[in-house]
Amino acid sequence: MRAAMLSVPLAAAVLAAAAPSQAAAPSQSAAPGQAGRADHADRAGTSLTCRGNGVDPAAKIRYRTATVIHAPLRTIWNLQTDVERWPSWQPPVTSMKRLDAGPLREGSRFRWTTPVPPTSTTPATTLTITSTVQQLKHGTCIRWTGPAIGKGLRIDRGVHVWTFIKVWGGVLVQTEETWTGAQVEADVPTSIKYLGGGLEEWLKELKATAEARRSGKG
Repeated sequence: MRAAMLSVPLAAAVLAAAAPSQAAAPSQSAAPGQAGRADHADRAGTSLTCRGNGVDPAAKIRYRTATVIHAPLRTIWNLQTDVERWPSWQPPVTSMKRLDAGPLREGSRFRWTTPVPPTSTTPATTLTITSTVQQLKHGTCIRWTGPAIGKGLRIDRGVHVWTFIKVWGGVLVQTEETWTGAQVEADVPTSIKYLGGGLEEWLKELKATAEARRSGKG
């Protein structure tokens, strides 16, 4: 899972404020290589998958985006799957702990935290996110799920899928995430806005870090 308030962009899952509900924002289609445009509900009826499993098809809160990273697939994959080092390149991740040993694999669990600011309906808090890897194909895709819980703020279940495809000059990285839970579903457009901000920032940081390492600057 991944989320972010505008003042605290979150590079990985989880946050939204409960407020009076309103109609969902219209969808936008993500163009490969452009982070910043997203597909909130895929018009083609398909979602990203890893080993045949995708995000929650019934979720009201959904965001999808993509970018091309000009770096080797191995560099990008290692950054994304070495979760214990996330805090070194994702400032919003304030702590991270693997709950098992060895390489990240199906069944691996990790717990991480991120602070979030107050809103008109929720207090400032720190979200604790417990993620479980459900599917993983080395160098190709990863899918994890889990809740995010803080004082006065909760996401019952987030489902997050990442895919990695070699293209000319780099790697097309795509990501899609859904949230479910009564609190975040109380204001779907706001939740989508925060979820999208977090995913866009995550891709931005992943791209900057991977490309810096390719050029020898990181």
